[in-house]
Amino acid sequence: MTGLLSSKIQFSPFSPVVCEKMADNKLYEILGVTRNASDSEIKRSYHKLAKEFHPDKNPAAGDKFKEISYAYEVLSDPKKRQTYDKYGLKGLQEGGQGAGFRPDDFFGHIFGDIFGRQMGGGSGGRRRAVGEDTIHPLKVSLEDMYMGKTAKLQLSKNVICAACKGIGGKPGAVVSCKDCHGQGMKVSYQQVGPNMTQQFQTLCPTCQGLGETINDKDKCPKCKGKKVTNEIKILEVHVEKGMREHQKIFFRGEGDQQPDTQPGDVIIVLQQKQHEVFQRTGDDLLMKHEITLTEALCGFEFVVKHLDSRDLLIRHNPGEVIKPGDLKGIQGEGMPTYKNPFEKGNLYIKFDVVFPENNFASEEQMKQIESILPPRPAFVMPTGEDVEEVNLMEYTASERGQGREEAYASDDDEHMHAGPGVQCAHQ
Repeated sequence: MTGLLSSKIQFSPFSPVVCEKMADNKLYEILGVTRNASDSEIKRSYHKLAKEFHPDKNPAAGDKFKEISYAYEVLSDPKKRQTYDKYGLKGLQEGGQGAGFRPDDFFGHIFGDIFGRQMGGGSGGRRRAVGEDTIHPLKVSLEDMYMGKTAKLQLSKNVICAACKGIGGKPGAVVSCKDCHGQGMKVSYQQVGPNMTQQFQTLCPTCQGLGETINDKDKCPKCKGKKVTNEIKILEVHVEKGMREHQKIFFRGEGDQQPDTQPGDVIIVLQQKQHEVFQRTGDDLLMKHEITLTEALCGFEFVVKHLDSRDLLIRHNPGEVIKPGDLKGIQGEGMPTYKNPFEKGNLYIKFDVVFPENNFASEEQMKQIESILPPRPAFVMPTGEDVEEVNLMEYTASERGQGREEAYASDDDEHMHAGPGVQCAHQ
């Protein structure tokens, strides 16, 4: 990592962390603002950069995003900014000289915000720079993916309260929590060995991790101090031709809103309904079709209702024999290619030949059929005493298992009735 995170991290609550080599103006440079920038300018610049370099939208900019978040973390807090302006980053890390800023508060918050999400820790009570994405499944038919469709999705989401503009109450009513110094978390240390301490973070019971408090009488009557209200929004989801199952459709910035937070995205995930006739494999379609023995030998024709309601007439010439399990293809009648719907895959048909029942024809008719079909292979009857004729019977799996059980039972019965001579055979 470069820049802010280039220094080696030492896991000790009062050791140099992350920022020792940074110049006094480094944090302002990271946010692209001057040293005299107002709070609104810092916030505006941070939101712009966070949106650009967030790992969800720019995976290669993870380190840059951490630097931006850290810079905003310091400059958006009046006490930290004052300490940083006066003593620089080293003085900030050490708590300043008489600035009233405790190093344990600083470290607990930084480790929570920068490293907490990767290591399962908390966020230090501050709101995330970018809100979480909202995922919604959308069931669509194979026809929808073939023809394209616009579906309307009703979405329930949180929006900034219009009555208090996201403040939560009357102007000035929201104050920083005195118990946790606005961090939302309380940090404590326990001695676990010589020169070794263990850090603990617990949610502040006073503010419930929000880092701020507000009197009940001063809360906004519309949002009850929550800063957001719920509203219903209708999204038009365009399912394009050729889209596939599990494909995602993004609505940028349509996620839940929170004050000082960039809303996340709403992500629609397509789920394909099972089709009665067709199965999809990539851009190809597969269907199964049964034909009779007569059709397999003498040709056939049938109609397939396609996904766009066209009737496809399929013919097979007499004499071109179809065997059970044969696969035939029709070029260009599969699924349209996504973003290039004029290109289509193929339609494949797997044939299952249904044979007639026993005794479907008389002896005379059988002779006629045999005279038409290819001749039987020559048969030579073996001779001798070892020749034994057996009978064929219908086979089922259950009968086979039952036969085995009967054989084992018969074998056990013989052993059970065996005399003393059998028991003593090993002597």
